[in-house]
Amino acid sequence: MVKLKDIIREIELYAPPIFQENYDNSGLIVGDSEMEIHGAIICLDAIESVIDEAIEKKCNLVIAHHPIVFSGLKSITGKNYIEKTIIKAIKNDIAIYAAHTNLDNVYNGVNQKIAQKLKLKNFTILDPMKTTLRKLQVLVPQTHYEIVRQSILNAGAGNIGNYSNCSFNTQGIGTFQANKHANPYVGNIHEIHYENEYKVEVIFTKDKENAIIQAMRDLHPYEEIAYDILSLENTNPYIGAGLIGELENECKPNEFLSLVKNAFQTACIRYTESTKNIKTVALCGGSGSFLLPRAIAKGAQAFLTADFKYHQFF
Repeated sequence: MVKLKDIIREIELYAPPIFQENYDNSGLIVGDSEMEIHGAIICLDAIESVIDEAIEKKCNLVIAHHPIVFSGLKSITGKNYIEKTIIKAIKNDIAIYAAHTNLDNVYNGVNQKIAQKLKLKNFTILDPMKTTLRKLQVLVPQTHYEIVRQSILNAGAGNIGNYSNCSFNTQGIGTFQANKHANPYVGNIHEIHYENEYKVEVIFTKDKENAIIQAMRDLHPYEEIAYDILSLENTNPYIGAGLIGELENECKPNEFLSLVKNAFQTACIRYTESTKNIKTVALCGGSGSFLLPRAIAKGAQAFLTADFKYHQFF
């Protein structure tokens, strides 16, 4: 029988929760990560009727897109639908997990599925995130340089766009003096030691930081490892909000509306009038009104999203 923590691990490899927005509450909402799972329901919102369905179908895991708890609860008394749902889930030993803006923000997430339904090509992230990238700089003795470098690359470092195993390596002389409490790999107590070392530099996404640091520690021979983790301001073209891409063929506004209606099997579309032909399309699953200025700046002739504030729409 699979445990909840195993399912969570697979979800978070695909959509790391570290990429969720600051206001979000993605992750395990209700449940014990050690519990065994014998059935799961996937839904948009984990409301009470979904818990009822889970009970009926003998499922003890609900995987939702929207977190039913967004902010802290001071009490759980059943006074509203959120608390009623939580109480019912706990009473019936049903776990609730949410993957929200982290699933929106990964390149192969919600927005990519929308783009594929519209058959967009050459699509990229509309508003790439900053601060998702890190750089590791570590000093390694020449004797262990290659095995340590390869270990951190194998742990997920050194991927830049379509390139892997990327690193920058410089040779130099490291100096140190061990005190009486030290157990140095090389050199003697109370003597200044000079060692041929390499400085290895690699870039990685912040969700991989723990694994990469552990991989470095596992094979580095020094008692005290000299290393730095730098937070980069570079934008990450594979993590961020929305997508922008191109239609196969330029079309008229009414043709685009028909495309959207057919692609998503929706009975109604709210739209603004336009006389421009449409080739470049920006999109955002969910509430994407905050991306409208970005879509305009990037040259989109159409912007598709689920929710729009009244004054922004008009």
